[in-house]
This record gives sequence, C-alpha cells and structure tokens, in this order.
Amino acid sequence: MIDVKRRALPDLSRVLDDHRPMPTLPVFEKRIHTRFDKAFLVVIGSELYGDTTAIARNVSTGGILVEMSYAPPLGTVVTVHFQALRDGDLMDEIVARAEVKHHHYLNFGGAEDAASTRAIGLRFIEFVDPGERVDPDRLH
Repeated sequence: MIDVKRRALPDLSRVLDDHRPMPTLPVFEKRIHTRFDKAFLVVIGSELYGDTTAIARNVSTGGILVEMSYAPPLGTVVTVHFQALRDGDLMDEIVARAEVKHHHYLNFGGAEDAASTRAIGLRFIEFVDPGERVDPDRLH
C-alpha cells in the first residue's frame, strides 16, 4: 500500500474580494464584408408568405439582418425591396433575391417593460430588375 500525503487546499477567498478589472482581449472582426449599420424599411416578398414590411439592419454586400413579424423557414428564397420615394410620385427601388440563413429571436427591455422581436439573417443571391412596384393590397 502506498502512503499518500494530503496537501491543504489553498485559500481562494481573496479571489471574490479582488476588484481588479478583468483584462480585455482584442476582438477580431470575423465578417468578410463591411456592414452599413443603419435601420430602414424594406419590403420582403415571398411567393408562399406574401409581402410584408420589415426593418433592415446591418446591410453589407453579403447579406442583411431583417426584423420581421414572422420568420420564413431556413433556406426560403425571398425578395428584398429597397425603396425610396423621390420627387413626389417617383420611386427608386433596388431588388435583391436572398436566402434565409439564420433565425434570431431578440429579447430586450426598457425601464419597466420587456419586449422581443424576431429577425432573419439573409444572404444575397443576386440583384434583379425591380419591375413593378409592390401592390399595397399584397402587404400584410
């Protein structure tokens, strides 16, 4: 039989009382594309789910984050309509086809109320000819 000596455990109570700031590590950006961090309205179109207005954020050449009332299934291809009113009746529009790559459920709160929203991460596939404007009756 081997005789094993037991050592006393070190006193770690000082760790909880230590108020030194934690060291910060450098953060490396992993994104390939530069983001345009601006929020604006877009119209998301889908043959199966119809068209709906949404809030676009973090636009880049690779994709976009869109806050929506529903989240189409992963892999769904949608159209993103970037629209801007110009000179009264004229409408400038850029239309992109994009694939739903991520679902995000965002929880946040203010002073008293908690709230949540859902968002989808879209990867741009191609930019297409805008064609006709979205009929307001198709929006929900």
